[in-house]
Parts: sequence; C-alpha cells; structure tokens
Amino acid sequence: MNLPRHAELWFPGYFRDRTRRLIQRPKVRRLWVAITDHYEPLCQKVSMEVALQRVARWQHLWPRIADAAPRDAQGKRPRYSFFYPQEEYKAELLQPLAEMTQQGIGDVEVHIHHRDETPESFIRKMSDFCRCLRNDHGLLNDHRGRMVFGFIHGNWALDNSRPDGLDCGLTGEIELLRDLGCYADFTMPSIPSPTQGRIVNQVYWCTGTPGRPKAFDRGIEASVGGGSRGDLLMITGPVGLRFRKGRAPRVEMGEIAHNDPPTLERVRLWLDHAPLVGDEMFLKVHTHGAREDNADVLLGTETRASGLAEMFRWLHEETGRRGIELRWASAYDMFCAIEELTGPLSPGSRLPEMAGFPSGVHQP
Repeated sequence: MNLPRHAELWFPGYFRDRTRRLIQRPKVRRLWVAITDHYEPLCQKVSMEVALQRVARWQHLWPRIADAAPRDAQGKRPRYSFFYPQEEYKAELLQPLAEMTQQGIGDVEVHIHHRDETPESFIRKMSDFCRCLRNDHGLLNDHRGRMVFGFIHGNWALDNSRPDGLDCGLTGEIELLRDLGCYADFTMPSIPSPTQGRIVNQVYWCTGTPGRPKAFDRGIEASVGGGSRGDLLMITGPVGLRFRKGRAPRVEMGEIAHNDPPTLERVRLWLDHAPLVGDEMFLKVHTHGAREDNADVLLGTETRASGLAEMFRWLHEETGRRGIELRWASAYDMFCAIEELTGPLSPGSRLPEMAGFPSGVHQP
C-alpha cells in the first residue's frame, strides 16, 4: 500500500487508534461538530475589491444555509468559526464576520502566517491583534472572566515544526500561546506536510520538551475528570484512509475543498475516526473558504448545491441512524464541551501585555 510522504509520522499513531477502537468498540452518545476555516480573504494576492466580494458572498449566503440546516438536539443552528489571519487585518473585512457572530451563526478566532519570529515580536503581534478584535469589533470569548482565543497556525508550521525552520521560527510557541490566553489549537492534521504530529484522532495535551520544536509531537490524551495535563490543548481533525476500488487509498483529514467536497461516505468515515473524550465525539473539519473555488463547494452556485447544506443533512441523518445526539458548535463551544468532561481548565492570559481588556460580547 502506497502512503503519502511523511506517513512515518502519523501512520503508527493511526494504526494504534484503529486497533484500539476495533477492540473496545466505543459507544458514542453525543457528537459535536465544528467547522474551522482558515479564512483568508486576501489570499492569492487578490485586490481589496476581490477580498470584499469574497466576504460579501459569505455574509449573503452563509446565514441562509445556517437557517435552512437541521437543528441540533438543543434546537440550535450551525455556527461557523472564521480563523482570521493577523497579517491580513482590514477592519472592513472583519466587520461582516463580527456581524455574523452577533447573529449567533459565526465566531472569529486567531490565525497567523509568520516566519523568523521572536518571542517578543510574537507577543506584540498577538496582543495587538487580540486587542483590535476585542476593542474594535467586540470579538473573542471570555472564559471565567478572562479573554481567550482559539488558534490555527498558517502553513501548518506550529511550534517551528518544519524541519527547515521556515514559516515560523519560534520554538516555544506552544508555551507562548498558552500564556497569551489560547484555549486550544486547531491546526492539525497537516498531512502530507512534515509538520504533521505523531498523535492523531485524539484531543490531547502537549507535553513536549521545553526548548525543542514541535512540542505537540508528544502528549497526554484528554480524559473524563482528567483536568489539564499539559501546556496546550490540541483539538485535532479526523485522520483515516479512504479505500477506492482499483485505486490507491486516499488519506482523509477532514478538509473540505474544491477537489474534495463533502460526501456521505466521508461523513461516515469521520464518525468512525473523530476523537473521543469519554462517550462524546468531537468532529473538527477545516477548509480555506474565502477563495472562490472552495466557496463554490461550500456555499454552492447556480448549478451546484451547497456542500455545507448537504453535509449538515448527512450528519443529521447519520447521527439519527446511529442513535447519537447531535450538537453544532463553534470552536469555542467545542472547547467548553470538552471542559465539561475533563473538569475545570483555566485558559487565559498570564502576560501583562494581555491585561485590561474590556468584557466581550460572549459570556460562557
């Protein structure tokens, strides 16, 4: 069986997970579903005019899709998590996302692409960006009275995990994110990149060695009543193999893209591989939804149904068939659901640069 490059990083962990599930056959009581979008309106070096059109399309169509989606067990609509890049900040691109957040169908978290970073410059960038999101747009969540944020690293290079050190440069990024108030990282999986961690299909705590890159390569699985067991919580997407008749297997990693739209087969595979904490499953899928080709799949066109609408329907039907309670979630909602199982976690800034923020619009 031919596997993609760098499979030695993740395949042993995948094999252990599959073996464990086949032996234990865990019973799933509840499924939480979150969509985490690496939302980059200015990607592909487009003009501001095009970026505004991209955001306007989402503001026009996403509320309709959310309203039409099947309600979850609590009667709620899906929520979409926009991880917006710090280096692309433009107020006019952020404000429509803030408005969808106020409507209860969106949320905004933190994304960054950087290189040759230092601890000092990273703290400055992150604290300034979080201050802007809170003060100018009323964004980011408060957790037990402290502002927190979810995080996705650009180009997958979390904690200087590329062997050549490009696209980050900041060993110790995991600890800095914790100290800045990050409640969880949502970067992984990153297959076939060499940044991919060795732990797959788990919600887990990073326990890497201080002073060495890729601290998320080692960790302790989150467990019921287990509390905090490391530096930062990692909420990972599903990793699996899709076998196709007469063709090499394709790696499943929970990405929705123009060349890999949602299908019922994929939904079923997700429900067989997504991480578990106790008897609750946490399905995180990801996409790059601002660009037109992916938006066509997600939002639909005149000749193509919305892939998100179909995905919501399939998830609703499949969880019903399996007797699983369905919950739609933002990234932060998913973290709070995990905390309900593990016991109190205590994310929030430990640095003076992040002190003094006004209360946000979200209260747990």
